Amino acid sequence: MRVGSMLPLMTDTPTSIDTPAQLLGGLTPAQFMRRYWQKKPLVVRGAIPGFKPVLTRAALFGLAAGDAAESRLVWREDERWHLRQGPFKRLPPIKRGNWTVLVQGVDLHSDAARALLDRFRFVPDAQLDDLMISYAADGGGVGPHFDSYDVFLLQAHGRRRWRIGRQKDQTLIEGLPVKILARFEPEQEHVMEPGDLLYLPPGWAHDGVAEGECMTYSAGFRQPVRTELAREVLLRLADECDGLMPEAVYRDPSQGAAARPAEIPAAMADFARAALDKAWAALNKNQVLLQYLGEALTEPKPMVWFDAPSEAGDTDQAGGFRLDRKTRMLYGGTLVFINGESFRAGGADAALLRQLADQRALPASGCRRLSADARALLGQWRDAGWLHGRG
Repeated sequence: MRVGSMLPLMTDTPTSIDTPAQLLGGLTPAQFMRRYWQKKPLVVRGAIPGFKPVLTRAALFGLAAGDAAESRLVWREDERWHLRQGPFKRLPPIKRGNWTVLVQGVDLHSDAARALLDRFRFVPDAQLDDLMISYAADGGGVGPHFDSYDVFLLQAHGRRRWRIGRQKDQTLIEGLPVKILARFEPEQEHVMEPGDLLYLPPGWAHDGVAEGECMTYSAGFRQPVRTELAREVLLRLADECDGLMPEAVYRDPSQGAAARPAEIPAAMADFARAALDKAWAALNKNQVLLQYLGEALTEPKPMVWFDAPSEAGDTDQAGGFRLDRKTRMLYGGTLVFINGESFRAGGADAALLRQLADQRALPASGCRRLSADARALLGQWRDAGWLHGRG
């Protein structure tokens, strides 16, 4: 869908990446990304001074008891690891110890959790995944393991002892329901207090054990696998083939009598090859590849749904609009992507929609500067529950 005129898009950023951040131990986001991102760990004491959990233990357990959030229970008993998937009507007694409950995507259910996750938006939104919260009774943990993605581990309550190391031997113990390293070799040890932050690049092994009751927040990031991205793009290409290339029917008036009737004709193979060549050419034309990629990256997760407002509204509200915490919005080239859909925009509309994506909000003054088509589009998004009025 085209919104407004086709003028070059603006490239301003919502916040300065050159301002020192206490969250990063006084590093600027630019310095952190240059020196640490996917390179080496970072420990920040007092990253968020006086930090208090954004969810109570009862609220977290309530999420684990329902089917709206993915949850897992990991415990160790008789020297063996055990795993059970939620929802959980009942969790083990806290005094028993040696167990952990993990709840994924808490940012989808709590505005405060979403706001906390947004503090890590110096990493592109295309890579930002979710906020997981783990509650552990004394001695609880998930064993020594490694992740294929970057992770920020923020201590929210209590203490957790982390042992970390570069792990060359990634052999796992066989026959366990959880991935536990067979020969973990820690190099560093850190006891994290509330407000402390530990960043780990992909592949760094780590083992966190609760010292008493504790909660740890994990800001995780997507690491798309090349084959998965290719599959997502090719699936969309297959769905849109009819509109991307002219229809053609295979014909071969020069086909002779078949002495070997089961053999595929060479001309038919050439016809199929030419069809793929045309599809590839279409994929690389007019931002089609970017369109499919943006749609795939903003596709809501299977357990996500939006609540439509009880009454329709307009786009001239006194407070403007803010994106719903579950909405994923990106942009690239002359395209804007939101929750698996793509729209073409240019000129002032493009700049304002990019502002909405970057800041996850658009003031009323910005809404009034949008074209009539763009305001109508925001009205549709509001009615779908993708954004909400701020005032």
